Amino acid sequence: MRERNRDKGRLEDIVFYSNNVKTILDGVSYEDFVNDIRIYYSVMKNIEIIGEAANMLSKDFIETHTELPWKQIIGMRHVLVHGYAQVSNVDLWDTARNDIDPLCQRVLAYLNEIDWQKWIDN
Repeated sequence: MRERNRDKGRLEDIVFYSNNVKTILDGVSYEDFVNDIRIYYSVMKNIEIIGEAANMLSKDFIETHTELPWKQIIGMRHVLVHGYAQVSNVDLWDTARNDIDPLCQRVLAYLNEIDWQKWIDN
């Protein structure tokens, strides 16, 4: 039950940092992304934090809410933290541009649909 108590906050973190990525990339081209280290590393750090928040979700939550690829989300975090040489500019850009918004939308739906007190009590 203690782990479940933290799930809502972790999901709120995912939404917050997803919105950061969307804001950072508003009006930014791929060329700007790869050539401006402030943009590049800001996006990288926010995606890393999203993966960390996902990694801290309870096992129950991840097993119950399988609509999202939690393993890949957490795996991206591990690559960003531990395998810098493996990070492809194209992959990071693709994740930021194509995966973050759908992730954010699904997590917002979880936040609105779940009876959080019931989730914690079960």
